[in-house]
Amino acid sequence: MPEETLIREGDRSNHVVLLRSGFVKVTASLENGRESLLAIRVGGDIVGEMAAMDDGAPRSATVTACGEIVASIVRESDLRLFLNTHPEAARAVNRIVVRRLRWANQRRVEFGAYPVKVRLARVLAQLAASYGHQVPRGLVIGVDLTQPEMAALTGSAEVTIHKALAELRRDGLVTTGYRRTTVLDLDGLREAARLGTDCS
Repeated sequence: MPEETLIREGDRSNHVVLLRSGFVKVTASLENGRESLLAIRVGGDIVGEMAAMDDGAPRSATVTACGEIVASIVRESDLRLFLNTHPEAARAVNRIVVRRLRWANQRRVEFGAYPVKVRLARVLAQLAASYGHQVPRGLVIGVDLTQPEMAALTGSAEVTIHKALAELRRDGLVTTGYRRTTVLDLDGLREAARLGTDCS
């Protein structure tokens, strides 16, 4: 169901959600009462794995469906049994957790080290590489994001994101429409993001 809350921040539940299709947003509350967009997860991802591995700890974020999704709920006890009997799956889940922690640490570094245009270019390049689908003009990012959500992902103000998007459009790197972003030149966007052009 669209906008359904799958996991709520602060809850003591410990199930894991396996996304089969669609996408969800991962958000957390800030001290000023606003909401911060932490991540996007799509079909094939798991969410809620931290609480399942950290006995008794409350949920650190809220997970909300964006549009129609198909997902499976996996009980913590079933997950532990499965991982104990399938060590290759346990290693895969550990790799997911490590990658997400590395990504979170990288984001914190980038917030202080790079201007907003570079941070936005990094987010769009990563989304395009992970979730984009090819169209004649380029890669349509398969995640619908509003400008406030882009601002949250880059740790910036909405007015600044508006300006940065305008610059990326003027540079011929992206086009935007209602909740739709198309990357016209991924190599150029990666250069603007100071990532180089190697997408491997």
